[in-house]
Amino acid sequence: MRSKQWFANGCLLLAAFLWGSTFVAQAESTVGAFTYLACRSAIGALFLLPVIALLDANRKKRGTFSPMTDKDKRTFLLAGVVCGVVLLTASVLQQTGIDRGTDPGKAGFITAMYILIVPILGLFLKKRVTARHWICVGFGIAGLFLLCMTEGLTEFSLSALFSAQTLTGLSVQTADLFVIACAVVYAVHILLLDKFVPNVDPVKLSCLQFAVMAVLATVAALWLEKPTWAGICRAWLPILYAGILSSGVAYTLQAVAQRDADPGIASMLMSMESPFAVLSAIVFYGITTGVPQLPTPYEWIGILLMFAAILISQYQPKKTTR
Repeated sequence: MRSKQWFANGCLLLAAFLWGSTFVAQAESTVGAFTYLACRSAIGALFLLPVIALLDANRKKRGTFSPMTDKDKRTFLLAGVVCGVVLLTASVLQQTGIDRGTDPGKAGFITAMYILIVPILGLFLKKRVTARHWICVGFGIAGLFLLCMTEGLTEFSLSALFSAQTLTGLSVQTADLFVIACAVVYAVHILLLDKFVPNVDPVKLSCLQFAVMAVLATVAALWLEKPTWAGICRAWLPILYAGILSSGVAYTLQAVAQRDADPGIASMLMSMESPFAVLSAIVFYGITTGVPQLPTPYEWIGILLMFAAILISQYQPKKTTR
């Protein structure tokens, strides 16, 4: 069982890395938010179709394939539609908050608060949360604060870190309410996967989830953004990268991993997308411009705090026998 948990945690860390690197791709995109979501979701769903076919063929070859019963089909359809709607809702809420004035760094910090919301919601679902987990959440929130909320700070000191300018950034504005709602919805999505993936094929669930997102986002894009084929073609590389790696691969890894991972630990591992986003930007812009912008001391400490939270969360003392 322990080996399954390590594999699941490794999948979640890889997913976090792919999501973090996608921020760079998304920044390079030149299409509207709904157009971007529609395209990447459609690509993610199409990418998974041959994967599903290969997996089913392998199961048939080994004699382990079993067709879904009517009850299984109903559960699968419910899971795919609900997860797709919830994930799209979270993305739209985040984008709305940013469009209405929430700073992107602050949006990243608030969104990642799902690492706190997931265990709190889990308490209502009678999921046990240990003291060590709460300590890890504290480390993670502190790391996220240093990563996301210190942009523009040049003086490295406690007085600068807790100055009125920095703390004012934590005040809640109207636009921030959308991002706060986004964090809650992301937490709900994590808990929904925890409920559904033991009973459905996670790869098929991921595919249906993206198909639902693609349909809904396409309707919204045609209504609100009037996308053009020429515009989509100009942004083909970031869309393709996000569609295959962030949607097709990363979200599937999340669904597969959450069969064996505790949802609280899963949320903490997935929040590593923030430090991975910082590190990916350094590598990308260093290669393209030749002048890498290294993290500030605050960001380095934030990265180390988040890695420390992950290491502490994975530690399990050996049981002694008498």
